[in-house]
Amino acid sequence: MAASQPHGPRLLPASSSSSPSHGPWSSAAAKNRSAREKYGFDGDGDEDGGVLSAFVCPITKQVMRDPVVIETGHAYEREAIARWFSECRELGRRPYCPITMQEVYRTELKPVLALRAAIDEWADRRERDALRKARRWLTKDAPEEEALRALDCVMRGWNGGRRVGKHVVRSEGMLPMVAGMLRYGGARVRLKVLEALQVFAKETDEDRDAVSEGDTIRTLIKFIDCEDCQERELAVSALCELSKSELVCGKISELKGAILILGKAAGSKDDNPTVAEAAQNTLDNLERCEKNVVQMAENGRLEPLLNLLIEGSPEKQLMMASSLEKIVLSNDLKILVAQRVGSLFAGIVENGSMEAKEVAFKVLDHISANAASAKVLIEENVLCPLFHVLSVNGVNLLPPRLQQAAATVLCNLVASGVDFGTVPLDGDRTLVSEDIVHSLLHLISNTSPPIQSKLLEFFDKLSSSPETVLSIVSAIKSSGAITNLVQFVESDHEESRTASLKLIHKISFHMDHEISQVLRASPTMLGCLVRATFLSDANIDEQDDALQILANLPKRDKYVTRELMEQGAFKIVARKVLSICRREAGTCIYDNSLLEGLVKVLARITYVMREEPRCIALTREYNLAALFTSLLRLNGLDNVQVISAKALMNLSLESKYLTSTPKFGEPEQKSKLAWFGRKALSIQLCRVHSGVCSIRDNFCILEGKAVERLIRCLSHCNKKVAEAALAALCTLLEDGVEIAEGVLVLQRANGITPIFDILKENPTGSLQHRVTWAVERILRVEEIAKVVSADRSLGSALIHAFQHGDSRTRRIAEAALKHIEKIPIFSQIIDERPLRRGSSMGSMERFYRFDR
Repeated sequence: MAASQPHGPRLLPASSSSSPSHGPWSSAAAKNRSAREKYGFDGDGDEDGGVLSAFVCPITKQVMRDPVVIETGHAYEREAIARWFSECRELGRRPYCPITMQEVYRTELKPVLALRAAIDEWADRRERDALRKARRWLTKDAPEEEALRALDCVMRGWNGGRRVGKHVVRSEGMLPMVAGMLRYGGARVRLKVLEALQVFAKETDEDRDAVSEGDTIRTLIKFIDCEDCQERELAVSALCELSKSELVCGKISELKGAILILGKAAGSKDDNPTVAEAAQNTLDNLERCEKNVVQMAENGRLEPLLNLLIEGSPEKQLMMASSLEKIVLSNDLKILVAQRVGSLFAGIVENGSMEAKEVAFKVLDHISANAASAKVLIEENVLCPLFHVLSVNGVNLLPPRLQQAAATVLCNLVASGVDFGTVPLDGDRTLVSEDIVHSLLHLISNTSPPIQSKLLEFFDKLSSSPETVLSIVSAIKSSGAITNLVQFVESDHEESRTASLKLIHKISFHMDHEISQVLRASPTMLGCLVRATFLSDANIDEQDDALQILANLPKRDKYVTRELMEQGAFKIVARKVLSICRREAGTCIYDNSLLEGLVKVLARITYVMREEPRCIALTREYNLAALFTSLLRLNGLDNVQVISAKALMNLSLESKYLTSTPKFGEPEQKSKLAWFGRKALSIQLCRVHSGVCSIRDNFCILEGKAVERLIRCLSHCNKKVAEAALAALCTLLEDGVEIAEGVLVLQRANGITPIFDILKENPTGSLQHRVTWAVERILRVEEIAKVVSADRSLGSALIHAFQHGDSRTRRIAEAALKHIEKIPIFSQIIDERPLRRGSSMGSMERFYRFDR
């Protein structure tokens, strides 16, 4: 009968064991082999020695999961027998039993619950035994092949769909054992472990916590930071899944450097986008833990903390702000913080609690230390609340430590380089408005020394800007606060004293007379300045500021000069200048700045020599004329050269009054010399001063190579140096000296041509007047006038001075043009050739005396 029936459907690949036209299926060994392949290890430990044939589907040769029975009483896998019947119908015949080949009239599939329970019990026991065997090889010392098979068995148990597999893996503690194999020496095993951990971590938080036991997190972070791309990708993916547990997030945050390494991986989008994305997702997961947020901020990821700071409750804001205050921020991060929460902290400063204000001031102090972030804070209008809390009314509401903190932040902001004359404070007022400055000046006089020092530093910073210093000076003058500011030089509080010296130094260029008046009224304050400059162990900055204040005081103030003389300041200065010159000035920036201030102070004595005879004695004692002459050679120190040239000018003006005239006609002395057979002494007289001169005794600049060095300075690129040198040389052409001899000295030293060259450049102002005066004096020498009369450029320069100079310059230029016959002489009002002492053109000495 079977032979006459057509072949049935083929559900399996064509073989002798899969065709329903052949009788019974192959032996139970084949069935057991198939089941062993599915359920893992060989059945050496199985109680039954193999798979029961009743558990195997005749069609699929696999252990059944959902056994059903048909009309013939045989059991099959539900899906397999249903497909068998379907294919029979497609072939145009009635369904039949694959075993008996009998036609089936009812295709109802009835579940066999008892068989299913037996199969489940057998499979669970089989899988449990296999996993327990595999557990023995889940160690870092297992042979590689055994370890790989064990891992495969665990993964089949985990992914097999049977609850017993996951239950056994969890209950037998296999999750941390698999994680512990991350330290296995073979790369194949480590990769398999990483894949397993990634799968385990996709389940529950309990699984993630179990996997993270021991050094798992540390090892994963190590893999993320390694060079192996495959291990790195699997490790970061596994950690990403694990970080979904809060407990694991806490473990990651406790691991030093973990967040930093994750941040580095998240920034490697160009190198490995997969790793970067997984690392970024891990960091996003970590943000859920506030502890991690703080640690992420410490490692440069501020956004989560700033978000909590903006959106959190007041308590959380305070906690985040306290954490932010302790973090060392880069300049870029300071700018970010200023942009995101600058206005928030401004509001806290004005309206927050005392505790919140204290934290806000600390954060603002940290951020405002950088100029760029300070500018952002200014844009966020932080200035207004700071001023309000420091105003006369607001300051009473703050404890001293917060007043000091507010003043510190204000100092940082004004050091940012912003033009505060254009930054609105409230309404039309700015930080340098007169009433604002008056308010803060008043506060200086009515607060504690630490706050005073910060406010003085605040004004010092504002005075450093050329845009605001004039507003500050004007407000100080109108308020009469200069006395209080100068008094701080006597303060015992070092910070206040240092800050006041810096401020007075800055404003001394504009308030020299006001400062001088205060010092006159209190000699002890001038003594404090002298001690701070020369006699104390003050810091270098304090000494320099005190020195510059002394240097900027009015040069012709006789009281200040006498007081400095009384305190021995000039002798100290002279010795210091000599010491610096011996060390080759110009090699040290500090020496150069110090030298300029010292020379300024030393030059004071040359302005009051007629009123103070002790100045003459001191100048002779230290041979200051020779010292100023030597300072002219310091190229690169233009201000020192200018001061030295002006000092030589003042000294040279005194030469004609100090020149001694030799006495002749002493017959007794002559006879004694003749009796001993010796010639009488020949006394060489100065051609210009017609007397006995020397650079030490009467400061004659013909001695000591002063003329030559001054002439070299005429060609200096700095016009101030050239003008000062010219002023000194003009003393050789001054009324009261032999002008013709002075011209001859300049001619022999090749100094006339440089003077003419200065005039040909058509200078303006005081230099135009000086050089025109000098040229007119030189042209009084008839031989020189005849030679230069053919020089058209010089004539043009004199015509330019005649047309564009002031009234004095035009008058002198007219006389010079007459010397070279460019203008006819119609009268004798101007001497035609006044070569001797004095002339109707007047002296330059009066001009010198009022030259500041």
